[in-house]
Amino acid sequence: MDISRVLPGKPGAYGATILPDGINFALFSKNAERVILNLFDAPNAKQPCDIIELDPCVNKTGDVWHVFIKNAKAGTLYLYQIDGPYNPPAGHRFNINKYLVDPYAKAFTDGSIFRSYGKQRAAGLAGIENGKLSDLSDFPKCVVVDEDDFDWQGDKPLNRPLSETIIYEAHVKGFTRSHTSGVSCPGTYRGFIEKIPYLQYLGVTAVELMPMFEFDEFENERVNPRTGEKLTNYWGYSTIGFFAPKTSYAADRTPGGAVREFKELVRELHKAGIEVILDVVYNHTAEGNEHGITFCFRGIENSIYYMLVPEQKQYYNNYSGCGNTMNTNHPVVGNFILDSLRHWVLDMHVDGFRFDLATALCRAQNGHMLSDPPLPHAISEDPILAKTKLIAEPWDIGGYQLGNFPGSRWCEWNGRFRDDIRRFIRGDEHTATEAATRLAGSSDLYRASGRQPVHSINFVTAHDGFTLNDVVSYNYKHNEENGEYNQDGSDDNISYNNGYEGESTNPKINKTRIRKIKNFLTCLLLAEGTPMLLAGDEMMRTQRGNNNAYCHDNELSWMHWHDCDTHKEILLYTKALIQLRKTYAAFRRNKFFMDSSELCWYDANGKNPDWTKSGRFLAYRLDEIDDGIGVNEFYFAINTDIYDLTITLPSPAGGKWYRIADTSIDGGDDIREPGNEELLHEQQRYVLLSDSLVLLMSK
Repeated sequence: MDISRVLPGKPGAYGATILPDGINFALFSKNAERVILNLFDAPNAKQPCDIIELDPCVNKTGDVWHVFIKNAKAGTLYLYQIDGPYNPPAGHRFNINKYLVDPYAKAFTDGSIFRSYGKQRAAGLAGIENGKLSDLSDFPKCVVVDEDDFDWQGDKPLNRPLSETIIYEAHVKGFTRSHTSGVSCPGTYRGFIEKIPYLQYLGVTAVELMPMFEFDEFENERVNPRTGEKLTNYWGYSTIGFFAPKTSYAADRTPGGAVREFKELVRELHKAGIEVILDVVYNHTAEGNEHGITFCFRGIENSIYYMLVPEQKQYYNNYSGCGNTMNTNHPVVGNFILDSLRHWVLDMHVDGFRFDLATALCRAQNGHMLSDPPLPHAISEDPILAKTKLIAEPWDIGGYQLGNFPGSRWCEWNGRFRDDIRRFIRGDEHTATEAATRLAGSSDLYRASGRQPVHSINFVTAHDGFTLNDVVSYNYKHNEENGEYNQDGSDDNISYNNGYEGESTNPKINKTRIRKIKNFLTCLLLAEGTPMLLAGDEMMRTQRGNNNAYCHDNELSWMHWHDCDTHKEILLYTKALIQLRKTYAAFRRNKFFMDSSELCWYDANGKNPDWTKSGRFLAYRLDEIDDGIGVNEFYFAINTDIYDLTITLPSPAGGKWYRIADTSIDGGDDIREPGNEELLHEQQRYVLLSDSLVLLMSK
């Protein structure tokens, strides 16, 4: 390279910043002794075309290394090499032979770090961790991105109130990867765009996208013992690039193509009135433990980016279950996370984040839980993120903070809702009280902290665990094809196969399963709080009893769109429930119930229930909720026993009872649209069949 093009640069913004006359590169490393910037002329280049070694007397300010390359433009490809002490017991793992990606890189070229090292292993070369790769053709390079080179067409984040939010958790690739999707670019951001009309038809208001920050899906070295096929990291909870959308999810694999395509997805979802929430993994990285591969943080500043075991810093504290834990409450790492979040809001227009194993964000460098951790507060109080939805998975390995996650603005994945509703609908004894608390908004968890029902993210299924179809079809996990001898995944699924393990041809069993699926969906979508629906549950998607399908990028995990027709009854029921929730404010309250004038509970005889003897029946009345379209009164009752019940109905405050839904009814008459409710001929009693529920409305 012409040396006149290489200028000192500035320590301002980290990463690669495009300026009118070139690009400024800036990188934090406190203990580095040498920093080399490598430039490449093609994504599949085996070696760099230019090697620029930074002079610490010229290109370093404090702990920031920087250089300016005159006339460099968007699309420039680069990697770093960094030298310094290699002393794992002291926490240092510098290695000049390692090519490193920039933590602030906004795009990667298409490639696999693990495939690159695999080539070296296949060639029989020793010292993979310490040796230097001779062939970087498959190695992902960082791409300099011009964030202003996109037509947003006036788009902005939607900022929909939580009370009006219905979340749909989906995998970007798996949503359209199956040939049954019928899209032109299956398994891509562009393919997802083609399915937006379906999301509008269903009625959801937000998609929660499973991890789509850059990760390496080829890191899994196991094989499927049944087929012999190599397994993958399909879910993506193993981040490499915290500023970069996953390149392999793009139809356009050219450098920077994934950025443009993801922006198109966000823009088009917003046009359809659908928000974008990202599932983000800031608790750990893909570098693993002391036996892992160095490709970023370990080689840049290991002692700061990770929680290391005190006095034995060659080992990593592992509160993620994935080998390492990020040192999130160190100022440098905390600012890195904030910068990443701001990037996705400012440059990519996303509406919110769901934080995987968020309790790790509350730990000190030694791993101890902080009583007042700075990072969760900094995120919730950040002015740029002020309108952004924040959802915590309030646990990690060894820490459980459900109801107590710090920061008044945080929502939480409510695992108690899942467990209590599953037990009740399964028919467990003495679970009605807990189920009642969940349906009413979980005030026991959130009232004391000043939060409201909407801060409870209610779910009965998620990516991790059984699908809803499998909850009613399996007693046990069936993860044999994961290559881990069925030892992975939870054994506590709170499920019931209803008489037969797996798919059944018995009409009675299938009828019961459908009834219970409707019960689950009704409790989820009409409970107080913010509901989250797992993609495919509305069409009875199955994973054949696999409750940990993280490694299956195949038909087991993908959406099967012919299920829309095969299980149309469930699809239509789900759609009607969503419309019901949107129509009536009684099911989306912003405040907890104060007394029986707002919410009144009943036993099967129409009396106040004895909660000490509560069995398998629940009933309540929502009294006179003014939702802007009139005053409405609702009665809800569910019977999870094996016996039918004749229940006594309370007298409506005015008018008569009309049936909205009864899950014991087959076909299209199981739920009525608003305005088409059915008048009950018998106003005092109702026969509620086993494993079914009824929803009434007075008018």
